Amino acid sequence: MKKMLIICLVLFMVLGLVGIANANTFPEKPIKLIVPWAPGGGTDTVGRMLSKYGEKYFDVPIVVENVEGGMGAIALQRVKAAQPTGYELVIASGYVGWMDKIRDFPVNFGDYTVVMCLNRDPAAFTVSAKAPWNTIEEFVEYAKEHPGEITVGHSGEGMIWHLAGASVADYFDLDFNYVPYNGAAPAIAAVMGGDIDVVTVGGAEVASQVLGGKLKCLGILGADRLTPLPDVPTFKEMGYNIEVYTHRGLVGPKGIPQDVADALYQGFSKAMQEKEFIEGMENLGLGIHALDSQGYKEFIEKQSAAILKSLKKIGLIE
Repeated sequence: MKKMLIICLVLFMVLGLVGIANANTFPEKPIKLIVPWAPGGGTDTVGRMLSKYGEKYFDVPIVVENVEGGMGAIALQRVKAAQPTGYELVIASGYVGWMDKIRDFPVNFGDYTVVMCLNRDPAAFTVSAKAPWNTIEEFVEYAKEHPGEITVGHSGEGMIWHLAGASVADYFDLDFNYVPYNGAAPAIAAVMGGDIDVVTVGGAEVASQVLGGKLKCLGILGADRLTPLPDVPTFKEMGYNIEVYTHRGLVGPKGIPQDVADALYQGFSKAMQEKEFIEGMENLGLGIHALDSQGYKEFIEKQSAAILKSLKKIGLIE
């Protein structure tokens, strides 16, 4: 009995040492960043920027994989079910904090190890280059004269860009028809193709098309103008007190060891301090908003509470 006890103690010590060694040598293989949306949107862009500049600090490849479908649920469920090793993460947006309240959405931030916040972006109110409106005032006048006729595309019912459109409607007392798409990229394609009148997604996500003359951005729903769109005013500077932001962060399966989660935060936060990363994000109009695990959790709780009030106002929850 005593001999067996000694053997067990030795095994526990060996396993403990192996665990410490694994944590101290993390990472030893490629890290996978899962993007729950189609290529070309803001989340995809952030993921690829992290991959490009993060490899320097982890000394392993950082692979970006797009896993579309179910308004992000497929990717989120996949990572939720993965082993909590730190080698598979998903770039989650703020909607994860409230989507389970309004539909059969099987995940919430509480199901994950929250690693860090990456960025925060304002919404943009954008129309086709061929649209008859050149200012928000012209648009509002038309929308009031044609109630219920304006179609507004976004990246999913109850998600932040849906709430951006609803915020504009509520502020100006307008009546919109909302059209959900599986991500920002297809919603942008729809407004360019004339299938819808307006798209409310991130300013960074429409910047290249605006600069290319394919879209017109009537206003930014943030505190400041975007670097790539210096001529586009904010709603606030036009006298309309409306601000709507999305945020994106890194989360992994619940149970990632704290030292591994810390290593992930340290490596990616260093990557985000690279001059080229900062300049690249600014040039694309993507706002850097780095928070550690605890700071991000507090940010999530605060935003989710505010969003639930908005969801009640537009009738998506009681």
